[in-house]
This record gives sequence, structure tokens and C-alpha cells, in this order.
Amino acid sequence: MQPLLKQMKMRLLIAAMVLVLSTNLEINAQSESINWMTIEEVTVAQTQEPRKVMMDVYTKWCGPCKMMMANTFTNPDLIKYVNENYYSVKLDAEHPDPITYRGKSYSNPTYVPNKKGRNGVHELSRALGVNAYPTIVYFDEEFTIITPISGYKQPRQLQVLLTFFNEVYSNEIPSEKMQPMWDKYNEEFVGTW
Repeated sequence: MQPLLKQMKMRLLIAAMVLVLSTNLEINAQSESINWMTIEEVTVAQTQEPRKVMMDVYTKWCGPCKMMMANTFTNPDLIKYVNENYYSVKLDAEHPDPITYRGKSYSNPTYVPNKKGRNGVHELSRALGVNAYPTIVYFDEEFTIITPISGYKQPRQLQVLLTFFNEVYSNEIPSEKMQPMWDKYNEEFVGTW
């Protein structure tokens, strides 16, 4: 009887350990995500610790947008790099509420509540130069637009853009010099994600 009791205790202990470990792994997996912020939160954060900004402009009906959220923005290396070097914003291009960016208020006057599928385009999306989804708009540390770049991006494709804008780009370099710098950087870049 003693060996049977000892064996049952051991199995119970192992089951408890497996439960604790799997719960821990699930919590860690959930906490490893991009720290998405609102435009208002970024505006405040920029005054305390200036960083470049990456804004993912998407729509709810956009298939490639959903793919980027599922396949690209879940890459652990990308998440770590973005959270350490950028402020990140998700902007629904058909969002109905007003948004203030750099002291100007933008709205979506053509938004129709309860409409299924495509809806009115938010004025801020247009002001940022977005004309396709997904588009990632890059901003400098003063929250001034660097450039919008549209299309689905895999982690490696996004890595070259994120590192270039964070490590090479400077608004003090004239744009005619920036393009050759980008071409060289992109050609020589070796991704690790």
C-alpha cells in the first residue's frame, strides 16, 4: 500500500508542476506583444522619452492587415525591437471618432454606423498619405511623418525598414541623400528575424 500511495503522490506532484509550467508559458506568451498606444499616449510619451513612431494603419475587412497582425506582429524578435526602440500605434482607417494629431482634429464624417464591410475613411488616414492597407507610417522623434509604406510585410521585410529608420534615418540629412543611403542599406542588409 505504501508504494502505491507514494506513486500517487508523485503523479499528483508531476501533474501540478505541468499545470504551473503551462500556465506560466501561456502568461509569458500573452505578455509578449507589441505595446500598442493611442496617438494621445504617444504624444505624452514623446515629451518624456522621444522615440521614432511606427503606426499600423489598417481596416477590419483587410485580409493582409489580419495576416500582418497574426504573422508579423507576433514575431518575438520584432516585438522586442519595436518595444525597445519605437512607440507603436494602431489606427483603424475607418475609425468613427475624432483624433487629434499635432494640434489638429481629424474626423470621419462619412462613417456610417452599423454598416458592414468598407466604411468612410478617416481624415487622419488621408492626411498621413495612406491610400492602401495595410500601411505603416513612420514618424521621427517629434512625431513628424517620415514616410508611409504600404503592403503586407513579413518580419524580415519589416526588420530592414525598422532598423533603417531607427538607426540610419535623420531628418537633418537632405532627402536627395537619403535615397542612396536607403538603397545601399537595403542591398547590404542581412536580416536575422
